[in-house]
Amino acid sequence: MQQHDICILGAGPGGAAAALHLANKGIPCVLIDKAIFPRDKVCGDALSGKVVSELKRISPDLLSSLSGQEAQLPSWGIHFISPAGHKLSVPFKYNYDPTQDAPSGYISKRVDFDNFLIEQVKQHPEITLLEGIDVAKVERTDHGFSLSDKSGEHQLRSRLLIVANGAHSSFARQTAGIKQEPEHYCAGLRAYYKNVAGLDKDNFIELHFLKDFLPGYFWIFPLPGGHANVGVGMLSETVSQKKVNLKKEMLRMIETHPEFRQRFAGAELIGDIKGYGLPLGSKKRVISGDNYMLVGDAASLIDPFTGEGISNAMISGRWAATQAELCLQQQNFSADFMQHYDKAVYNRLWKELKLSRRMQRLLDYPWLFDQVASKASKNQALAETISCMFTDLDLRERLKQPSFYLKLLFN
Repeated sequence: MQQHDICILGAGPGGAAAALHLANKGIPCVLIDKAIFPRDKVCGDALSGKVVSELKRISPDLLSSLSGQEAQLPSWGIHFISPAGHKLSVPFKYNYDPTQDAPSGYISKRVDFDNFLIEQVKQHPEITLLEGIDVAKVERTDHGFSLSDKSGEHQLRSRLLIVANGAHSSFARQTAGIKQEPEHYCAGLRAYYKNVAGLDKDNFIELHFLKDFLPGYFWIFPLPGGHANVGVGMLSETVSQKKVNLKKEMLRMIETHPEFRQRFAGAELIGDIKGYGLPLGSKKRVISGDNYMLVGDAASLIDPFTGEGISNAMISGRWAATQAELCLQQQNFSADFMQHYDKAVYNRLWKELKLSRRMQRLLDYPWLFDQVASKASKNQALAETISCMFTDLDLRERLKQPSFYLKLLFN
C-alpha cells in the first residue's frame, strides 16, 4: 500500500491541469487514469479562448507547442444560426486579422488534445502517471482515502483526493452526493464526418438552433484534414418529456433540412455516432469535502448554453492545485478548509454560468432569438456589442435585462 499526499483520479484536461500546476509548484502527485493514452473522449472538440488562457497559465510555451501540432485548427469564432435561419457571427476577437493575430481558439479532437497534455505531464518528474488502472474501490480512511483496482494489484493511500474522472464519476455520486438532475443535465451525440461542404474559411464553429429541435441544438465544428465534428445536444429533461430519439433526429436533420441535405450530400460518416452526458453548471453545488475536491465534469461545471467543459475543467484543476498547496502548508484537509476551493471556483465561473443559463432559457422564446439574430446580422454596432458580450461579463449582464430586448425590438 503506497502512501501519497495527493492523488488525482482522472487524467483528462482537468486532472492533467491540476497535476501540471502542482508540478510547477514543486509538489509531487500521482495521476491515475483507467485508459492508456492516446484515448478517445466523446466531445465537441472546441478549445475556447479560456482554454488558450489556461494553457498560458501552465506554461508560456504551451500554446506555441499546441499551435505547432498538425492535429489542430485555429478557430476565430462562432456562428449562431437562429430558428428562422438568421446567422449571428461572434468572433472570439472583434476585428481580427488571421494573417496577423494569434488565434483566440482552436479545434482539436480530444484524442489528440488530451494526449498533448499527457505528453506535457510525462515531462515532469514530480508527476507519477499511472495509465490503464481502473480504480474500482475508493474508501475513506482516518487520514484520507485508499484506492484499489479490481485485481487488488494496485493499492495506494492519499491524504488528498482530486476527483477529475468525468461526468459519470461514481465518487461524485456516491461520496460527494452530486445528483444527476434532468433539468441540469444534457444528452449529446457526436459523430465524425469528412467532406462536409460549406465550412467556414476561418474555422468558425457552428451552433444551429432549429425550430423543430428546440431547446436542443445541432453543431458542426471543422477539423483538420477536411473532417468535421457533427453532433446534437438537448436537455435530458426535454429528451425524456418529448421521448426524443436523438440519433434518429440527428440523422433526420442531416437528410431533410434544406441546408444540411446539400452540405452533407457528398459527406461520409467516419466510425460510429457516440453518445455522452453533460452535467451542466446551471446550479451551484458543494464540490469539496473532507480530503477531496471535485474538478471539471465531476463537479458539474459545463456551460449550459454552449456545452463547453474543457476550459472550466482546467480552471477548476488550477484552483484545486492552489488549494492543495494550502492544505499541505497548513496540514488542514477538512471540509471547512476546502470551502476556499468552492468559493474560488464559483467566484471565477458562477457569474458566467448563471448568464449562460439565462441564454439557454432564451431558447424558450425562439421568436426573440430570431429578432436578436436578425437585427445583429444587419446592424454592425449591435453585432460588435454581442461579440463583446462573449468576452465581457459586464456587457453580457445586459442580456438578462428586459430593456435590452425592448430597445432591440422597437429601434
